[in-house]
Amino acid sequence: MPVHEEDGFQYRPEAIRAKITANTRAILINSPNNPTGTVLSAERMEKIGGLGPWTISDEIYHGLNYEGVEHTILEFTDHAFVLNGFPKVFAMTGLRLGYLIAPKKFVPALQKLQQNFFLAPNSVSQIAGIAALKEADDDVLRMRTIYDARRRYMIDRLRELGFGIPVEPTGAFYIFANSRHISAESYRLAFDILEKAHVDVTPGIDFGRGGEGYLRFSYANSIENITEGLNRLEKYVQDHTR
Repeated sequence: MPVHEEDGFQYRPEAIRAKITANTRAILINSPNNPTGTVLSAERMEKIGGLGPWTISDEIYHGLNYEGVEHTILEFTDHAFVLNGFPKVFAMTGLRLGYLIAPKKFVPALQKLQQNFFLAPNSVSQIAGIAALKEADDDVLRMRTIYDARRRYMIDRLRELGFGIPVEPTGAFYIFANSRHISAESYRLAFDILEKAHVDVTPGIDFGRGGEGYLRFSYANSIENITEGLNRLEKYVQDHTR
């Protein structure tokens, strides 16, 4: 399903409804979203949950929102599966500890899949997960505040450099910026920035045809490194303009 820059990359329930056929098994959504940083509104999430098919809601960035209230699909329907985990909100990326919330009737089949493909998380990850749940609330709050400051700084700097961000992203730790003022070919542009400015960005085309003409920026780094990267990017843009 295409999403649109001027709409803040929000899913449009009416467009999804138009695509549903007898062969549709589920609707997959992701909020807060990678790569756009979009947090799906409660109204749209509720409408999607009521369209009929099962909803598979990827909520791995849940907890990393900076304005308003984020929502889970389970607020609106039980006809859903929720994918979540510890890696993002607790900064445990390498430990790969996740979980699935599923309707009870599907649990036996899911257990068979899990036992044959994954068996179990290692003990270190499980112990870290317990510590995160018991002791990390203050750390998460502090980290979210720091992320928000980085987000605001990066949005302002990117806009100054001509990147299109008509609707500010409010979740995860990404900014999906329109870079067509430099080049419409995001793959070539990303590698040119890497080679000439030594700044790593992700080409929008990596996320599908609808992402062409965009670059994904991450602010999951220190403000000092972000500042340095944006200073290099500014020089790249100036050189490109000349």
